[in-house]
Amino acid sequence: MKQRVLIIEDNEANRYLARFLLERQGFEVTQAINGAEGVRAAVEQQPDLIIMDIEMPEMDGYEAADRIHANAHTVAVPIIAFTSYAHPSDRLRALNHGFADYIEKPFEVDDFIRRVLQLLPTSPPP
Repeated sequence: MKQRVLIIEDNEANRYLARFLLERQGFEVTQAINGAEGVRAAVEQQPDLIIMDIEMPEMDGYEAADRIHANAHTVAVPIIAFTSYAHPSDRLRALNHGFADYIEKPFEVDDFIRRVLQLLPTSPPP
């Protein structure tokens, strides 16, 4: 069974690129376009990993992460912050909200894949 990744991102181009890269690695990818939709999708789908923007409409990534980790069904799902926020205090704030990693946009493709695979080390079947 393929590992499942949920991308929560309001920017269509960023969603497309992340989805393309992850599907190329063999992951099953679903998407949500804002924080509120992302929380619902996380609870319904229970993905193996979530990649989430911080600045989004309806609910920012910090609140969405808090809600995802407050749910018994998704408390252990690792979340990667996927953001253009580049200040060290932004990284610390994300880690304090339970994010497992922090990737700044624009990002380097190989680094993005490496960091996803660190959180999901078992390769999905081809």
